Amino acid sequence: MKNLKLSALFVLLAGPIALFASSATDRKIEDAAKASYNYQTVLEDHVKVKARDGVVTLSGTVADKDERDLAVDTVENLPGVVRVNNELKVESKYAEKSDAWMAVKIRSRLLVKANVSASSTKVEVKDGHVMLSGTADNMAQKELTGIYAAEIDGVKAVHNDIVVTDKLTLGDKIDDASITSQVKYALLTHKSTSALKTKVKTVDGVVHVTGEAQTDAEKSLVTKLAKDVRGVNTVVNNMTVKG
Repeated sequence: MKNLKLSALFVLLAGPIALFASSATDRKIEDAAKASYNYQTVLEDHVKVKARDGVVTLSGTVADKDERDLAVDTVENLPGVVRVNNELKVESKYAEKSDAWMAVKIRSRLLVKANVSASSTKVEVKDGHVMLSGTADNMAQKELTGIYAAEIDGVKAVHNDIVVTDKLTLGDKIDDASITSQVKYALLTHKSTSALKTKVKTVDGVVHVTGEAQTDAEKSLVTKLAKDVRGVNTVVNNMTVKG
């Protein structure tokens, strides 16, 4: 009888403790998502995050499927997340491949790419022709900006009038969840790596990639694409090569 009473007392005491721990974890998940680079800078705080017992519900409006997938994947990479309920609505202000749509996509691309600056680059698009102006810290940054702009669907030509200032700047500190999401997106959207089954994990800016590649060239390309993501310090590629 004494043991039975002790067990009942333990259950009564453990209940509130477990509830408090669960609630604390949920708040950490919400705070981490809201503070992430992807949510603050790329999604511009358009996505609302609510966690309960590790199940995260996302609501709000995003511009396209890419932003919706980015919002979901960023949260999935956070500690303590059990599942994500995606209630996001996709409502684009601009028709796909219109000039305004291309301008937005280019600016979004520059926000997540390493060695370029979205804040110092002005983007204008007319009849599929992209005009880039502003400043770059070096010639490599200027050239990369033009390359990334040309990769957007619908772009016919890029006119790069960015001025090089030869100024050195420190990179942004990006959280690991945002980096992981951006690396996965880069691999998924590149035609040569989209079919590869890869697993990506980021710890303190170091990206660890595992999976299987068909050739050494594919493995090297994965490393390059990961290094191109803003915030990445080092890439550890442990992919195995067939044959």
